[in-house]
Amino acid sequence: MSDIEQLPRLHPGRLAALPAAVRRPGYPRDRLRAGIVHLGIGAFHRGHQAEITEAAIEAAGEDGLRWGIVGVSLRRPDTRDALKPQDGLYTLALRSATAQTLQVVGAVLDVLVAEEDPEVVLDRIAHRDTHIVSLTVTEKGYCHDPATGELNRQDRGIVEDLSGATHPVTAIGYLARGLARRMERGLGPVTLLSCDNLAANGDTLRRVLLAFCAQVDPALHDWVAARCTFPNTMVDRIVPRTTPDDVAQVSGALGLYDAWPVVGEPFFQWVIEDRFAAGRPQWEAGGAQFVAEARPFEVLKHRLVNGSQSMMAYMGVLAGWPTTDRVIAQPAVHTFIADTMARETQPTLPPLPGLDVDAYRASLLPRFTNPALGHRTRQIAMDGSQKIPQRLLAPIRDRLAAGQPFPRLALGVAAWLHFLRGYDEAGNAFPIEDPLAPALADAMARAARETEKLFDPRTREQARVRIIAGFAPVFGDLAQSPVFVDTVAAQLEMLCAYGVTGALGRINGAA
Repeated sequence: MSDIEQLPRLHPGRLAALPAAVRRPGYPRDRLRAGIVHLGIGAFHRGHQAEITEAAIEAAGEDGLRWGIVGVSLRRPDTRDALKPQDGLYTLALRSATAQTLQVVGAVLDVLVAEEDPEVVLDRIAHRDTHIVSLTVTEKGYCHDPATGELNRQDRGIVEDLSGATHPVTAIGYLARGLARRMERGLGPVTLLSCDNLAANGDTLRRVLLAFCAQVDPALHDWVAARCTFPNTMVDRIVPRTTPDDVAQVSGALGLYDAWPVVGEPFFQWVIEDRFAAGRPQWEAGGAQFVAEARPFEVLKHRLVNGSQSMMAYMGVLAGWPTTDRVIAQPAVHTFIADTMARETQPTLPPLPGLDVDAYRASLLPRFTNPALGHRTRQIAMDGSQKIPQRLLAPIRDRLAAGQPFPRLALGVAAWLHFLRGYDEAGNAFPIEDPLAPALADAMARAARETEKLFDPRTREQARVRIIAGFAPVFGDLAQSPVFVDTVAAQLEMLCAYGVTGALGRINGAA
């Protein structure tokens, strides 16, 4: 046991012992009730929505006490095991390059593990106190086709859930069965609130859930369609995975052992369509913004923030730069990301009245350079098949439609394809962590086989890109576009010949 683990454990009975600078719950936590069930209680939820729910509870007085959170981990017990001895308390450390603030968050009342207690999870969704079921299950958790947003009926989990298995496997399955219990018990509707980085996340959740319900029970489909709401949202805060060093540093600052703190950047944004079926917390008290339509903000974030992060991640993994601050510190990367945002991505954004997009874009580079976060490129690079369609391929489609060039965005796509080989420029192998990894590996292998006798580099890469882009779940019909194939192939050829640094030097030097 480390010295840090020998400290007294963070617990409600020890909050008074915390240093004065550490914020702590300012409401009677023993009277808090659970109005929110959250599926996927990982670091991002605890560093984003839970913090703002904490502010909403404090701001609303007695009424705020009905908005506690029951978190659900669909598979892994690690968050439950860490937080249960702490009665759900954890520390949020917001770090800039020069400072850190600490806050103990009390909004999470309990954490359930679905694999261990599926009936308890279903009953919690169907509890009369539950008014919102929110999700951060990552893009792959929606069991959808990334290119179309439709339910993937071939997904293994969906197949199992539709087969009538004893307990659900997927988030979609849990939602459907939990809502069926609400309907059977005569309870009111709930709001289903996606907080994941999906295109039209609320609309996507509604589409896949209703498609699932239609196959299970038409009456359930009609009940959900008529009574539940699915607001679209945009979420933004960099929240990297907690490391042992984070645990040690935060616990040392508290003087109490916190087994599972969360680290994040000070920047926060949450844009939500104000369509709630059964009330909501006063999230605006914590800085949330309510709008009639979230899509323009969602596109802004996916393309400028997430698109830049994905390009940095794939280039960083290939070149051996382990964190985004290390990546963006490379002058060639800094120039490339700045130029991509300004010259190729920003022109594809929809109108955003009241927002200075130039200033927003300029604010992103300092966020990426924050060395206190240690945001690992390998973490961002996961699940590329679920991210690339909205982050890079969507703006490429817009530029194709407008007849505009997209060499920098194409280099980002080429970097992902190069990443899918599974080894970096030094020859070090790494696993491809992606729900579509087997199918992508098959496409890559087929492309290699069918092009091995093509000795002209440009011809070979064009053929490779055409074959891989034929993988419709990611690329849709882009393989039919000669401009797309040729542009990505040219960048892939350059990346293969000169490496990340060489390719960046050449594209930055182009007019």
